[in-house]
Amino acid sequence: MDKRALQASARKILEPVVDVLVSFHVSPLLVSLFGLAFGVWGGIVVARGSLLAGGVFLLLAGLCDVLDGDVARRLGKASRFGAFIDSVLDRVSEFACFGGILMYVVRRPSGFEVYEPIVVLLALMGSVLTSYARARAEGVGIECKVGVMERPERIALMAIGLIAGYRFLMAVMILLAVTSLYTVLQRIRHVHRVAMEADSPTRRTPGRDHPLDHRDAL
Repeated sequence: MDKRALQASARKILEPVVDVLVSFHVSPLLVSLFGLAFGVWGGIVVARGSLLAGGVFLLLAGLCDVLDGDVARRLGKASRFGAFIDSVLDRVSEFACFGGILMYVVRRPSGFEVYEPIVVLLALMGSVLTSYARARAEGVGIECKVGVMERPERIALMAIGLIAGYRFLMAVMILLAVTSLYTVLQRIRHVHRVAMEADSPTRRTPGRDHPLDHRDAL
C-alpha cells in the first residue's frame, strides 16, 4: 500500500470525528490552533523530560493537521489563505517539537553523545528544507509533492520515537535526517526536470512573460 492509499485510509477512519466537528460548525482555523497548541505544548513537555507525554501531544497535533483540511472542505471554507495559515502554524508546531527534543538531549542527566544534538539539528534542517523546497517550487508554478519523507510521515515517526523511548527516538532522528535530506534532493531533481521542460525554447510562447523571468534573488 502506497502513501496516498494510507492517507486515504486514515481519513476514512477519521470521518466520524470530522462529522462531529462539522455538525457543531467548528472552524477549521480553530482545529489548526488546537494542533498548534498540542504541538507547542508537546515540545515544552519533552524539554521538561517527559518523552511519552510529548509523543501523545504530538500525535494529537498530527490528528488536528489531518482534520482541519477535511473540516474546511466539508464546510465549504477551504481557501488559499486557510491553506497558507495552516502551513505556517504547522511549521511553528514542528519547530517546537524539534526544539523540545534538542533541549531534552542537551539536558539529559546522564549526558549525551556528541553526535546526538547534531543529528537532531540535521533532522530539523531536513524538515525545513523539505517544506521550503516545495513552497519555492510552487512559487514558480511547479507542483512539488514528491519525496519519501513528507510532513505526515515525519510527525508519525517523531511521535512513535518519543513514545518508544530515548534510544529509539535517536534512531528515528537519524532516519529523519537521512530521509528528509534525500527528499530535498528528490524535489530538486523534480523541479529541475520540470523547469527544463517548461523552459525549453520549443515550449515557450514568443512575447509572453515567463514566471522564472521574475524570480527573486533567493
